[in-house]
Amino acid sequence: MSDFIPVKFCNGCGYPVILMLLNKILKEMDLSAKTVLGLDIGCALLAWNFLPVNTFQTHHGRVTPTMLGFKRARPNSISIGCTGDGGAYAIGMQGLAHAIKRDEPITVIVVNNTVYGMTGGQVAPTSLHGQKTETSPEGNDDYPVLGPEFFKPLAHQEAFLARTAANDPKQMMEYLKKAIETQQAGHFSLVEILSFCPTHWKTKGAETINYLNNLKEVFKPGVI
Repeated sequence: MSDFIPVKFCNGCGYPVILMLLNKILKEMDLSAKTVLGLDIGCALLAWNFLPVNTFQTHHGRVTPTMLGFKRARPNSISIGCTGDGGAYAIGMQGLAHAIKRDEPITVIVVNNTVYGMTGGQVAPTSLHGQKTETSPEGNDDYPVLGPEFFKPLAHQEAFLARTAANDPKQMMEYLKKAIETQQAGHFSLVEILSFCPTHWKTKGAETINYLNNLKEVFKPGVI
């Protein structure tokens, strides 16, 4: 595979940043050959050939059980699931909750941009109260799911749950490395990453950065 391939994501999307840093971590840890990356339906599926690792495309919301199944079959692998906030906290919440409860030794990356990006920018589980989307033109009536905080009571004491943002690469790399190390130690790990979506936020330039920084007031970065 060429070292350079065309980016399929929308201009300004945070996924390429996340994937490039994940690739950097895997190379530094010499784990690329052992890693299998599961991709949920949604924007995540555009990464099917983005990294030099084996990948699965799964049905929407099924990335967690798919990757824990692979991990059970290949215990020495590094099993990583990548999904959006909708795939994790809506249709995929049941599978994710039980994986956390059982402390399955896998890593789940949840890319949170507060909308369903692939299908047109509809309300998602993480949409802010009052947020205007394609399906909430007058503003969202609901309040956002805080994923890592929601799942914390289910998690083993050695599990790793954290949140970071696409505009904080140093912290993101620290948390992704810790998540993989937690999996290697036999425990579950989840990293939620606040990500850019200027297409559906309808923002440009500095507006997009400011929008993401404002999200940090609701979705607090840090280890949960």
